[in-house]
Amino acid sequence: MKILVTGGAGFIASHVVDAYVDLGHDVAVVDDLSRGSTTNLNPKARFHKLDIRNREELEQVFLLEKPAIINHHAAQMDVRRGVKEPLFDASINILGSINLLNLAVQYGVERVIYVSTAGAAYGMPRTLPVAEDAPVNPITPYGISKHTVEHYLFTYRALYGLSYVVLRYGNVYGPRQSSQGEAGVFAIFSEQLLQGAQPVLYGDGSKTRDYVYISDVAGANVAALEYGAGEIFNIGTGTPTRDDEVYSLVRTQLGQPEVKAQQAPVRPGEIDHIYLDISKARDILRWEPKVSLAEGASLTVAYFQHQAESVPITANR
Repeated sequence: MKILVTGGAGFIASHVVDAYVDLGHDVAVVDDLSRGSTTNLNPKARFHKLDIRNREELEQVFLLEKPAIINHHAAQMDVRRGVKEPLFDASINILGSINLLNLAVQYGVERVIYVSTAGAAYGMPRTLPVAEDAPVNPITPYGISKHTVEHYLFTYRALYGLSYVVLRYGNVYGPRQSSQGEAGVFAIFSEQLLQGAQPVLYGDGSKTRDYVYISDVAGANVAALEYGAGEIFNIGTGTPTRDDEVYSLVRTQLGQPEVKAQQAPVRPGEIDHIYLDISKARDILRWEPKVSLAEGASLTVAYFQHQAESVPITANR
């Protein structure tokens, strides 16, 4: 099957590309490399460097690749930048996505797999765990822009028959994750400890998130090739994990159990607690996570250890 993956040089989507290639699919990648890296690219996937807001260049990819499936990960995903620059955020996440959907309709794409967000879309949850039919009340421009595309997908299905699956991710972690973002705490803690810096916990460490390992996320994208048309799915573990628990796992794995974290005030707008109801994904998408937090933490920290040994890191104190 011919699959076009947008954002395929990034942390999450590059693992999705790997999973598709391993299954024998014919994969092409679109990425502007603003956050992705060529080191993440699968050598068996064809690469096109472009911005999804550029319709002419994007259409050339459709003409060349003739994809049957679009897997859409490309996004402005920096929550804080979205707050400061909402027009920039919307231009990529909304207008860029509309570009993609228009071309998908024009060139007869069979299905769009769209990657959305759970925490940033649901906002402050009223009940836990959060199911897909919970109120969607985003409190950031990023959450608004990502959720808006879900409405476009629903409309394009009604107007043009475009099939889609929406995956609302929890907090994804694993090898290749960037520390340049508030969601990448495994990467942040690992790199800081390896540099000899003292990590920071915002608040008392009790804030909880739903952490899901990257290989399980890739598996959900594989399942979405076949199942779940017209549906929205939470992709997580259904289990809350505290910030201080993540920090404890990382420092223990690195052999630094004595290193205490600094405490800083909670950042404005942060959600205290969220974890996801994943029963719908189990029932309809036929997917469920397989990697435990302890196993995933071990694999992730080992990756950053290897990176640090391969490329010496200068301490930034």
